[in-house]
Amino acid sequence: MATFWLDHPPVNAMTPELIDGIIRAIDEVAVDRAVRAVLIRGRRDRFCAGADIEIMSDHSRQTYRKMRREVEAEDALERLEKPVVCAIERFALGGGAELALACDVRIMGRGALFGFPEAALGLFPGAGGTQRLTRLVGTARAFWLMATGQRLDAEDALGFGLVNEVVPDDEVVARATEVASQLASGPTLAIGKMKRLVYECWGRELPAGLDREGDAVFALLESADIREGFAAFREKRDARFSGM
Repeated sequence: MATFWLDHPPVNAMTPELIDGIIRAIDEVAVDRAVRAVLIRGRRDRFCAGADIEIMSDHSRQTYRKMRREVEAEDALERLEKPVVCAIERFALGGGAELALACDVRIMGRGALFGFPEAALGLFPGAGGTQRLTRLVGTARAFWLMATGQRLDAEDALGFGLVNEVVPDDEVVARATEVASQLASGPTLAIGKMKRLVYECWGRELPAGLDREGDAVFALLESADIREGFAAFREKRDARFSGM
């Protein structure tokens, strides 16, 4: 398992350098067979408060193009055929919330907040937020959350389907690590194909999605993991998957 750290004091705000670092890290783990899951967390026991306001105050196209590379990072996370878990401590706001939405599993602390405050600045969530948020919670809720900038507490975020689990604040990292480790020990080849089908086929016509699903099923027939999974079932033991 690899850990990606969001590290930009004091609130881990997004900068071009931080975004570039995320993209480089994804490229590295994508080809590293030893890495079978990714955990994303922030330094200083907080996730990410969004884009760096000082940088965003330069309203040039050049600056905003650099910041919008966060979309590339998020797309890369979704294309990464390995499970990605994020630990949301204290807050996931603006660009931090958008990054979290590109992760596969979100574990949130009970005292944390989740939201999109960009409208107060005359902006909107322009790093994937309008698209991923709408897909997760539907048009009415997505519009309301973005237009009002309402911050959701953990229980509301869970009820909206924005996060997978809510745990006590001092257990967020431990639980997220446990989930990432559990996924890393699983059949990551199958999980990777599952992930790609879920993200790439959402919204497609059903026959097209089913065709791609069938191709993925038959590709798995050649894997060591499927042989190990069936052998473990027959022998009544835990499977030892290799991700191959």
